Amino acid sequence: MKDIQNQEDLYLLVDEFYKKLLSDDSISYIFTDVVKIKILEHLPILVTFWSQAILGTGGYTKNLTQIHLDINAKEHLTPELFKIWLNHFYTTVDENFKGQKAEQIKTQALSIATIMQIKIAQEKGKKM
Repeated sequence: MKDIQNQEDLYLLVDEFYKKLLSDDSISYIFTDVVKIKILEHLPILVTFWSQAILGTGGYTKNLTQIHLDINAKEHLTPELFKIWLNHFYTTVDENFKGQKAEQIKTQALSIATIMQIKIAQEKGKKM
């Protein structure tokens, strides 16, 4: 099995990952009912994000934290949802890639999930 090497690899990863998310009823509603993502528009944005994070290509300009805080304002993003998200992400990486970049992207995903949960908790604290 090869390591993540380029944007084509990242596209395969996010495409397979979203297939898992969208077929899991415990989390799919976030993407289909709350956010109503347009998957064909969303995947290239995710590829750009992960390409910047893992391959150093740049190009991602959105505020990842604010996007998730906005979603959380519509539907609480619970720790359980983050666990499901991470589980599907790790599984997808492990099914398709092996190597330093594959491990790096899993570590980065855990870091992002952790930071998002902290930011959501801080936002909740501000409103009390």
